[in-house]
Amino acid sequence: MTNKRLGNIISGSLSEGFVMRLDPDSNLEDVKTGKFVSIKGKNYTFFSLITDLELQVTNQEILLFPPEEGEELLLDILKQRDIYTKVSLRPMLMLDKENNRLPVKTIPAHFANVFDASARDVALIFGEEKEDKKYFNIGSPLDMNTPVCINLDLFTERSNGIFGKTGTGKTFITRLILAGLVKSERAVNLIFDMHSEYGFQARKEGVGQSFVKGLKTLFPERVAIFSLDPDSTRKRGCSADVEVFLSYQDISVEDIASLQSELNLHPTALEAAYLIYGKYKRDWLSVLLDQGETLKEFAVSVGAHAESIGALYRKLKRLERFNFLKKEIIKDSIIEKLITYLDRNINIVLEFGNHTSLLCYLLVANIITRKIHKIYIEKTEKFLSSQKKEDEPKRLMITIEEAHKFLNPIAAKQTIFGNIAREMRKYYVSLLVVDQRPSGIDDEVISQIGTKIVALLNDEKDIQAILTGVANSSGLRSILATLDTKKQVLIMGHSVPMPVVVRTREYDNSFYAAVGTFVTAQDIKKTIDQIF
Repeated sequence: MTNKRLGNIISGSLSEGFVMRLDPDSNLEDVKTGKFVSIKGKNYTFFSLITDLELQVTNQEILLFPPEEGEELLLDILKQRDIYTKVSLRPMLMLDKENNRLPVKTIPAHFANVFDASARDVALIFGEEKEDKKYFNIGSPLDMNTPVCINLDLFTERSNGIFGKTGTGKTFITRLILAGLVKSERAVNLIFDMHSEYGFQARKEGVGQSFVKGLKTLFPERVAIFSLDPDSTRKRGCSADVEVFLSYQDISVEDIASLQSELNLHPTALEAAYLIYGKYKRDWLSVLLDQGETLKEFAVSVGAHAESIGALYRKLKRLERFNFLKKEIIKDSIIEKLITYLDRNINIVLEFGNHTSLLCYLLVANIITRKIHKIYIEKTEKFLSSQKKEDEPKRLMITIEEAHKFLNPIAAKQTIFGNIAREMRKYYVSLLVVDQRPSGIDDEVISQIGTKIVALLNDEKDIQAILTGVANSSGLRSILATLDTKKQVLIMGHSVPMPVVVRTREYDNSFYAAVGTFVTAQDIKKTIDQIF
């Protein structure tokens, strides 16, 4: 079947893109920004995105006496020569006659035909899910029903980001991507689930407030739930596989430094913390919080200013309200349990339950990630030394929400997350960051993000941040501004050959059937129980 012809090329350049004149019999309202089209040249097929539409006339006087209602013949005559639509196209890649994907380094000739992209075109460019587990169907192009796939091997090679303003479905898209990663086993995942939306089930957005399945329900033997609030987990109908407890000895000064903004800590208070650590090592926090009336004497003993110690004491007293934090040393280290599960290729959803404060989320995520990253460095060094395949670490992807709190210009230089984002998976650890304010993320970090999945953004600063380091970004800017409020995203970067706008795949029964592995409720803990 021949692709539908839309028009032909009338002008353009390699740097600015091409201009198409829309055929008179083409329905203008079917041609939308973000639409995927192909241009047939003599030796190459150029694949492009529509970035802008503009009404044109050959003579301005025509606009003074427009056809009246009912003058269809006059309107048809004008459409043939004197009025037309100019469509701006941004070329993204080209295929040669052997279907090899190539960067765009030439342009088609005048009057080259432009067609709707076909299902075969999409499959040639983005791959097909049935070919290999490395391809995952994330949605379909605008006005098409053919799958667009991301390459999960490439996706897990670098840190990635999912961005969009509040209410655009970032969590839905994140759950979709994570399900693909769990199914393909291309990486093992550690998900810091701030609002308990990824584990057992979550409320579906929209009318009726129905529920959708979480990763634990879809993959009961491949996903474990670690919970800081097991009572909350049980109330939602699922028992935690592991209850999470942390000791004060697990908290380093670096973890507190990453909370400097959240705690409103002055730099001198942090300096005091380092002085305390220098004397008491891992017991530094327990010793500090045991002080009360003796703060002045304590300050003298460690060589710090009394007011700095007092401010540090008052701010960190807030940690005592977290019942998962224990003063005593915990015999069964949660970090060891995490590593045991990850080594067995079991994905972990760490739920916070009713501990929904940003302070709690930042603290726990920093503590656990810092320790796991250290272990992965040791694993990587062992593998590089032995060069044995069995010593190679499993790729780990860590999912964090409210990413700008971890990766803003100040925090990115202090937290482990900034190090991971810049390392580009040097130690087999990468990030999946989810955020509504990408402009709050450090420029160096966001430029290192491999694949960006972007829903609607309204703030100009956020759009500018997303396009940091993207070549020929002017056309993509107009596409970002015209995305629908839900279920439309622009995907660009390392895991796709070219930027593309897609309607995201439905997260429904057909999706469950395509990716899920179902067992009875009694079997959910079967594999986990065998570990310990």
